Amino acid sequence: MTSDAAQDLETYLASGGKLTAPDNVPARYRAELLRLMATFIDSELAGAAGFADLINAAPSLGARIAAARIVMEKLENARRVLAVMGEFGTNTDRYVTAHPWSDRLPRNASIGATRAGADMRLSVFHYPVEGWVDAVAMNVVMGEAAKVQLGEFEGVSYQPLALAFRQIRAVEDTHLELGIAGLQAIIGERGGREAVREAVAYWRPRVADSFGASDSARFERLARYGLRRRENAGLRAEWERALDATLKALGV
Repeated sequence: MTSDAAQDLETYLASGGKLTAPDNVPARYRAELLRLMATFIDSELAGAAGFADLINAAPSLGARIAAARIVMEKLENARRVLAVMGEFGTNTDRYVTAHPWSDRLPRNASIGATRAGADMRLSVFHYPVEGWVDAVAMNVVMGEAAKVQLGEFEGVSYQPLALAFRQIRAVEDTHLELGIAGLQAIIGERGGREAVREAVAYWRPRVADSFGASDSARFERLARYGLRRRENAGLRAEWERALDATLKALGV
């Protein structure tokens, strides 16, 4: 692609233009698109693996069903985006066995936004979930973040992926609702409110890191490709407001 053609494409994408198939995707755009998809898929697979271990810790049959549903649907979300990635030549059959998704760092580790290991999961999914209260609190704190992040990504300039993210956002919104209901049940128990506060205090800064640096050097390039619209700081601020409102309504 000539420099003039590349510039014309960036102008088209930055102004809201869409690409619809791998054949008309230039190399640099392809690399960023694949990175975005891998980050999402790996985060869903790691998140599902961590949550699956807690299904039997749920205190009631209904809670276990809700937890199992979340795990199943996170795997389905990963499969949906992996199908789009497969159109670019990714081996979708072997992807799920490529990394140990349940691996976690020590609870007191502090890695900021840095990824650890060979996969592309967000840094928050390197931390272990310890117990049912911790799992539900993490689901809500991260669920509010996912709502904001998917709101950003459902507008990406690669149309098949944008469609997948719109479908996924509705699913993740339901997971957030299940998490909020779970926290309400926990808060109603003796000592539950304080336990929720402690879990939220642990997860909140780690989820905040998942938004990345406020001065990300990559944002400008992603915006030119139509893969991002809002900067990290703005997304993080929206998440903070939404989470504060949810916690206030819960009384924590």
